[in-house]
Amino acid sequence: MTATTSPAAAPETPSPLTDVTRDEASLRRFLHGLPGVDQVGVEQRAAGLATRSIKKEAKRWAIDTAVSMVDLTTLEGADTRGKVRGLAAKAMRPDPERQDCPRVAAVCVYPDLVETAVEALAGSGVRVASVATGFPAGRTSREVKLADTRLAVEAGADEVDMVIDRGAFLEGRYLEVFEEIRAVKQACGSAHLKVILETGELATYDNVRRASWLALLAGGDFIKTSTGKVSPAATLPVTHVMLQAVRDWHERTGELRGVKPAGGIRTTKDAIKYLVAVHEVAGEQWLTPELFRFGASSLLNDLLLQRRTQVDGHYSGPDYVTVD
Repeated sequence: MTATTSPAAAPETPSPLTDVTRDEASLRRFLHGLPGVDQVGVEQRAAGLATRSIKKEAKRWAIDTAVSMVDLTTLEGADTRGKVRGLAAKAMRPDPERQDCPRVAAVCVYPDLVETAVEALAGSGVRVASVATGFPAGRTSREVKLADTRLAVEAGADEVDMVIDRGAFLEGRYLEVFEEIRAVKQACGSAHLKVILETGELATYDNVRRASWLALLAGGDFIKTSTGKVSPAATLPVTHVMLQAVRDWHERTGELRGVKPAGGIRTTKDAIKYLVAVHEVAGEQWLTPELFRFGASSLLNDLLLQRRTQVDGHYSGPDYVTVD
């Protein structure tokens, strides 16, 4: 893959970046001083990159890379310890008959099931992620959100997926959102923090860019599109905007942060479109589970079916993989 355009210049802002969070006025001035998103331009580029064809060898690589980036997720009220153990088994050996199939990046569960996931995945290298902060709506006190986070971390979570207060953000209470993310980051300790923007509720690409930068300023290790509970969830144009944010953050600070689209990504074809976007918008160094993830459940099944097609030369039906 070859980049078609040069990276956008980093936005003009006060220096150093830490100064922009000293008070509400400074943070507002910074966020509203970011370049506006060209809606037509970003949607056209996303659509254009989505038409890129992938040759056979590259497609096999892309499928394995996508498998290794999956956060295999179950976030239902009816989740049980048995279901989590089954998910963990699939995460470690997605296709039991194919020893060369990579394992997934993580298993994502509610805080009360983290301990079960940790036990099931011990020694496998698959991380345990937990949603927190009153997922998915986040409509609770900061005290409860921090307690929710600590519960997950104390149970052994390697990663925490938090939701931002979209109401506060949309009302322009940016410093409040920033301080909450920062407090959750502190409660995470050594666990990585993924900050869910719930882009389907942010209304505009400009808001997605502002929320992305706000999360990065507050210390988020990843910015994540969605909870998967709101429509629209992940879209290619929104992911482009978020990839631009982490690319520009890296240019400004030298720090690498990740992106996680979640919700609605169900097919291998969809996953490959996102990988093309990662390569073209952010850069090749983001093509790793350390910096890009898919929040998904059904996606893995299609990746495994298509992987068998690539390896065996013929299509395998769904009966040949475990469908959750």
